[in-house]
Amino acid sequence: MKRFGVAVILVLAFFGLADSLYLAQHAANGTPLLCNIQNFSGCNIVAGSQYARIFGIPLAEFGVVFYGALFILAALELVLFNRLVRRMLQVVALVGILASLYFTFLQIFIIGAVCIYCFVSALITLLVLILASFIEPLRKRVEPAMLPPSHSSNLPMPPAL
Repeated sequence: MKRFGVAVILVLAFFGLADSLYLAQHAANGTPLLCNIQNFSGCNIVAGSQYARIFGIPLAEFGVVFYGALFILAALELVLFNRLVRRMLQVVALVGILASLYFTFLQIFIIGAVCIYCFVSALITLLVLILASFIEPLRKRVEPAMLPPSHSSNLPMPPAL
């Protein structure tokens, strides 16, 4: 079951990578994004905002690095099945979901527009974090030790007062 979860993370990372590459390509070319899906038609507003770049680098390029790292870690986990790799998957996914929460907050409350590609990326990251927590729980369950049968029935009863 753990291998299935890792395989799903690998597929999700691939889709996240494709999403980020699409956004990065449009950021590099300066072409408008295609997005006319009900209430998620603000892609170009979000992509053109001052929050779409950090230190002059488009956020989509950070997404490419993020999903590339997730993809590599998931592929390594399928081959090595190593606890350290699973923990690294969890840490990277946690950083990703924190960033996604921050950027979703910016979209809704500061920019006032929502990008479907960003929303999909946040959803993918959330699913990766959930799956990563299932394949390597943070805490191992400790089974209670079996105590030997009590021999208290053989002890004398104290006198009644």
